[in-house]
Amino acid sequence: MKQDFAASLVVFLVALPLCVGVAVASGVPAELGLVTGIVGGIVTGLMRGSSLQVSGPAAGLTVLVFEAVQEFGLPALGVIVLVTGLLQMAMGALRLGRYFRAISVSVVEGMLAGIGLVLIAGQIYALVGAKAPDTGPEKIFGLPEALVDAFGSTAALSSLAVGAGTVVLLVLWPRLPARARTVPGPLAAVGLATFAVVALDLPVATVEVRGLIDSVQPPSLDAFGGLAGIGLLGTIVAFTLIASAESLFSAAAVDRMHDGPRTEYDRELLAQGAGNTVCGVLGALPMTAVIVRSAANVQAGARTKASRVMHGVWLLLFAALFPDLLAYIPIPALAGVLVHAGAKLIKVGAVVELWRTHRGEALILVVTAVSIVVVSMFEGVLIGLVLAITKTAWDASHIRLDVVDKGAGPVQAYLSGNATFLRLPRILDSLEALPQDRPVELDLSGLHHLDHACRTALESWAQRHSAAGTDPVKVTPVAPVPPAAAGTSP
Repeated sequence: MKQDFAASLVVFLVALPLCVGVAVASGVPAELGLVTGIVGGIVTGLMRGSSLQVSGPAAGLTVLVFEAVQEFGLPALGVIVLVTGLLQMAMGALRLGRYFRAISVSVVEGMLAGIGLVLIAGQIYALVGAKAPDTGPEKIFGLPEALVDAFGSTAALSSLAVGAGTVVLLVLWPRLPARARTVPGPLAAVGLATFAVVALDLPVATVEVRGLIDSVQPPSLDAFGGLAGIGLLGTIVAFTLIASAESLFSAAAVDRMHDGPRTEYDRELLAQGAGNTVCGVLGALPMTAVIVRSAANVQAGARTKASRVMHGVWLLLFAALFPDLLAYIPIPALAGVLVHAGAKLIKVGAVVELWRTHRGEALILVVTAVSIVVVSMFEGVLIGLVLAITKTAWDASHIRLDVVDKGAGPVQAYLSGNATFLRLPRILDSLEALPQDRPVELDLSGLHHLDHACRTALESWAQRHSAAGTDPVKVTPVAPVPPAAAGTSP
């Protein structure tokens, strides 16, 4: 219990600036980030699933939340999160949690990289005290002008100095002596930035405080009317898939960090759904399992779920007893924390290594990331999934054609592997290149699979070749599947 108590304090100190920063970046009151952190600790933390991973507002959903609030308004956020939670609970009850592990890793990493790019681009505007454009391309292409304009304003330069200092401190923090790193990096960076702004009286924007009770606004009945629109439903699907995938991939990563009980994926999805349902009722941010907080929990020596529950209690006490302290936190410092978090989502080294070994997977990763920046989160992930499925189908339809031509007698052609429509052009090109004035024996007994398109095309080719004046094509059919093998399930 002593180890869990100490770990809970560490996680609380890590979570506090991130909860506030994610809320501000999402365009909602800062207190709502704390509400989600509290629910993630107390509600989700009490439930079974992954005993050591910690849930709360995640930087990975910041872009999606901001877009949803801009398009549908803050009252609709509660509806989106509530329905997302209910869908997650339904998927957990139907034991669908384990299937999220089947999502292509390249798509997930591409999703995180795209989120990181948009997050960094948007938060750089906050670093200089400017308003970020709405779309990803506008954010990226507008950066040079925003930075140039910042050098003509004292307030913007002050803001940039605070934000850049925060980023530099976070980068250097792991390299400092162990004694100096007693306090978590994000808290130290935000704390020092706050002290500098107050001590030097810098003209820097700070967090607006509304009060915990005033910020919590359960969705009204009118807000549920938006569920009739396809746009809101699409956003809910995006929230559900991305939040669930991020939580369960985080659980897999946390399992590799400790030797304790393994994650029960379906129960973890139920726990995430319950937490998001409560967050939706309170009109707060959506939650996911967060790898930064989870890693801090494990590294601090946590043994049971008590550490994450207590971290939620500490967040609740802070929100109840010291809400006015939020008003002193400079926004560029929070932006610096998120720029650093966004940069960690973009694993350039992993992309380079993937390009050397699996170029198709690297291409899926890059296209997914770019699509998220250019189009949107939901469409970008869909594009990545379609590419991953197409690549898998292409790889699975491996086929080989061996031709034996002894110079006299029939030409013997042996097809082996999986004959699908994806490989049909290659198959036909090879067969049509066979001599037209010689009989052909086509052996299909080596095929494991022959789809309808290929069967029809091969029959048509055989008829054309036979009509050219040679002997009819002799076809050895696909070997039948033994009854025992046909009834075997994976």
